[in-house]
Amino acid sequence: MNSDRVDDEFQKIPDHLLIEIFIRVPNSNWAKISCVNKHWANIFQGETLWQAAIIKTWPRGTGSIPRGGSCRRIYTALYASKHVITKDHEIAENPEVVGNAYLLLKEQIEISTDPFPLEIIHGTIIDDFIACGKSRDKAHEITSQIWLAVIDNMVENEHTFELLKRLVQEGDVFLPYPYSRSYKVQWRVFEKLLTDFRDCFNKVDYFDVLGRAKYKFQHRPPSWLGY
Repeated sequence: MNSDRVDDEFQKIPDHLLIEIFIRVPNSNWAKISCVNKHWANIFQGETLWQAAIIKTWPRGTGSIPRGGSCRRIYTALYASKHVITKDHEIAENPEVVGNAYLLLKEQIEISTDPFPLEIIHGTIIDDFIACGKSRDKAHEITSQIWLAVIDNMVENEHTFELLKRLVQEGDVFLPYPYSRSYKVQWRVFEKLLTDFRDCFNKVDYFDVLGRAKYKFQHRPPSWLGY
């Protein structure tokens, strides 16, 4: 059977069966599948496939969280809450809220040139969790997990380096609890800067960031040292 014949056979498969096939393929391959032809690309751009993927992956639903936006974004948010963010019972109860918070923070970090708007988003996320019935402590904890997941999945480029450096230099000591970033998040920002981005520093900025680390943390790993 030649390739043209195979293509003709695939074109005869109705869309609803193609969708059932696609959602059973690991989603890591979806980008490649969508590039096979224009028709398959249109299927991935539509809502039906993403709605079917949500139903297949979360057959019991996602709780009583109100939904909004596209099915593709909802699926991405749910996937992030399950596979990207640390597993937690509270997260399992609110997967779409957690996933959307992760996407919002990640998207804003990717376009931000100033840490200040991130503080606003940080506070908004905490307020959203409190509005969902979480305590101040739990809202702070879940938001910290979201921050850690976003930091761990940042693209290593100049924009990320400059943003992390500004987060360190600006600090957030003026924010009251629970709106201040947690110790773990602050540690992770310094850790990423002083390990993954060490070669990007000039001498002045390196010793400035290292001095701030010495002020904030009593113990610092040897991997942070050495310009």
